[in-house]
Amino acid sequence: MNDMKPNIVIVMVDQMRSDLRKAKGYPLDTMPFLDSLQASGIDFDRAYSPNPTCMPARVSMFTGRVPSCHNVRTNHNAEDAVYTKDMVDVLKENGYRVGLAGKNHSHLSASDFDFWEETSHLGAEPSCPSHGDEQKLDSFLKTLEFCDSMEPSPFTVKEQLPYRNVSSFFRFMDSSIEEGKPFFCWVSMAEPHNPYQVPHPYFDMFPPESLPPLRTSASDIEGKDPKFAFARKSWERVYGDDLEKRYLRDRSNYLGMLRLIDDQLRRLVDGIRERGLLDDTFIIFMSDHGEFVGDYGIIRKGVGVAELLAHIPLVMFGHGVKERGVDEKDFVNIIDIFPTICDMIGAEIPFGVQGKSLLPILEGKPYPEKDFEIGYSESGFGGLYWTADDALDPVSEGATRNYHQFDCLNTWSQAGQVRMIRKGDWKFVSDMMGHHELYNIKNDPYELDDLSADPAYKDKLLEMALDFSSEVLRKADNIPSCCRRYRTKVHPKGYWFDSDFHVTEDPGVVYHPVECRKRRNNDR
Repeated sequence: MNDMKPNIVIVMVDQMRSDLRKAKGYPLDTMPFLDSLQASGIDFDRAYSPNPTCMPARVSMFTGRVPSCHNVRTNHNAEDAVYTKDMVDVLKENGYRVGLAGKNHSHLSASDFDFWEETSHLGAEPSCPSHGDEQKLDSFLKTLEFCDSMEPSPFTVKEQLPYRNVSSFFRFMDSSIEEGKPFFCWVSMAEPHNPYQVPHPYFDMFPPESLPPLRTSASDIEGKDPKFAFARKSWERVYGDDLEKRYLRDRSNYLGMLRLIDDQLRRLVDGIRERGLLDDTFIIFMSDHGEFVGDYGIIRKGVGVAELLAHIPLVMFGHGVKERGVDEKDFVNIIDIFPTICDMIGAEIPFGVQGKSLLPILEGKPYPEKDFEIGYSESGFGGLYWTADDALDPVSEGATRNYHQFDCLNTWSQAGQVRMIRKGDWKFVSDMMGHHELYNIKNDPYELDDLSADPAYKDKLLEMALDFSSEVLRKADNIPSCCRRYRTKVHPKGYWFDSDFHVTEDPGVVYHPVECRKRRNNDR
């Protein structure tokens, strides 16, 4: 298969924080295999989710567009996705077999793929029914009400979803080899997202009583966005008097799930190597967003663009990737994955894509470094913030059923609009009401000291606000294009600051106006 285009595998996990690895300074060795991959590829230390929410981030990966432009700003409006072509369209046009092994939660459906074995947080989906002990484990997952298990999960690791996802990938890879076609597979693991559960030996691997102390607590919520307090009160109501005990077990299970995932990532890479395809396969490991895991007295997500939610792990290795170790300089984003793949396989980046190709960085070649000086994330579906004075409660809204569980993504947590940028060691946050925050992330990684009102930092606040306004304008949508006369000039790799770029061919051919249309899931 050496004369073919590279195979592409995206291993996506759900709700994994970027900092809970030994390679990132965490005291416990949660993911030794992932850490070892730094030596054979690139570990992007400054990678961000365009929106720390499952579906918006996943649609962004496939479209290369931020949620405020592709319109999927919550987990409940997949049919509203707007774009010209997505990653699956481009890969199919270029002769790829495309497969899903695991969780979907995007605008795509089984009919878009050549192979589809779908699982989610509660087990196998109807399109891929489970049997035997796998089915029994799925039944167990459904009893946890998306919360946690205080006991080891029944059965063995082979019944766990990550193991089953890798097995599905092997089936797809082998069938693609038989057909002699390059393949793309989205190996999408639902873990370490809640329900927090894990079997032996992972259940006892990081015991609750010996976990490193948290760097924050519920007392640090004072003075922060009111959504922090709303989330804390919600979990106090759900977990009641057992809150601290269950939080410790949730943290322990979460770390055990990371090691389980790490072992399955090793199994996946070993399987590709055993088939002689490692040099021909571009592999990405990433998360869609992060999670609090007990910090600020909160679990899960749903509170704006907090660093623990927006900052994600992103490691690339294999075909086309020069051994670079840790990239501590460049701010990259999930939206950059699609244009990078386009660049790698020699395909044109579709109109409307807002990400930038990382290929020159992967290959160790020159690139416009200014294009990677700013990190970006956004959250919110619009409107005003909801408050306790409004006639809406979590039960009628659907966020809970009698407080046995709680959906951290709800009308309160997702209302409004908030955006942030990172530049150097600094982070600037602003919402639609003119509330600003300023943090020095190097000195204050948990965002405990808002410097926006400190006169000593007024110049830095102004500098970041100006950079923020420019970045928001760069994230403005150019769909629909001006298709009746004007020509939109776009860089073929998505860059803004390549001073050597000029249109050298007939713009009526190279930059012909794109048809004004919206591509939605129900048009497929």
